Amino acid sequence: MLPAVARRTINPILPLALAAVLSGCDPTPGSDPTPSPTAPQQQTATSPTESDPSPEPPRRIAPFESPGDLADVLADAEQALADPGTAEAERTRWAHAHQQAYRDLAANPQWREPVRNALPEAFRETFDATFRAVRQLRQLHTPESDVPSGWEIHPPPPLDELRGYYEEAEQAYGVPWSVLAAIHLVETRFGRIHGDSNAGAQGPMQFLPETWQAYGDGDVHDPRDAIMGAGRYLAASGAPDNLRQALFAYNRSEHYVAAILAHAEAMRLADHYADAYHRWRVYFRTDEGDVVLEEGYGT
Repeated sequence: MLPAVARRTINPILPLALAAVLSGCDPTPGSDPTPSPTAPQQQTATSPTESDPSPEPPRRIAPFESPGDLADVLADAEQALADPGTAEAERTRWAHAHQQAYRDLAANPQWREPVRNALPEAFRETFDATFRAVRQLRQLHTPESDVPSGWEIHPPPPLDELRGYYEEAEQAYGVPWSVLAAIHLVETRFGRIHGDSNAGAQGPMQFLPETWQAYGDGDVHDPRDAIMGAGRYLAASGAPDNLRQALFAYNRSEHYVAAILAHAEAMRLADHYADAYHRWRVYFRTDEGDVVLEEGYGT
């Protein structure tokens, strides 16, 4: 858990890269999630944006232009997300900025040291863990030519509900709740993505049909059933004594294993990190750059 830090006033005029982020995940199915880019407009972090009732098409996100700009925004985002007094809408906007900053860091690993050194010391452990996670996921995936046509993006279940399922599975099977949450984050952004993977994996925890038949119980698309199934499968594969082995059985990639353990570490280090991750959006990495798939996409 992070120590308390005095929060700076959050009222900068944000760089163009972040304006697009605040106006508005690389899940495993299909890589990370184009139309022509629209010119983002500058705005302050606290200024609300009008919501459009119709789903937005995939939208390209402009990257940060320098490590200094990224560090300034990330420092403010970390403090806003750690502050229990941050208003709900503002917290979501800062979580989007937080996610974009880490995605850009994963694409520019040479920025890691100057950005880390610019952060308050209280945030450096979670920075290290999250950077490791996003960097590993970037190495796992390659860009694709277009966004997926078979996905629908829906709002996720509330975090309190999901946390109850993770803890129920931990009690039953010994798999740490944070590991189950990290899998859920990486696989489908906590259930935002509705659609099968290229390999045919299904549901919020992305089970292949034969694996679900062996270890599942109930509906593969039901959050509780899927989380309990994940706990059951990981326990049968070596968890909790050998989490690395169990996670490798879940997805046979050392990059995946390292990313899950790093995201889980961040959630153990800081109580607010599960909430921050729960607000992260669905990104998809294309040959033309990152695009964000808003809730409502494909519906």
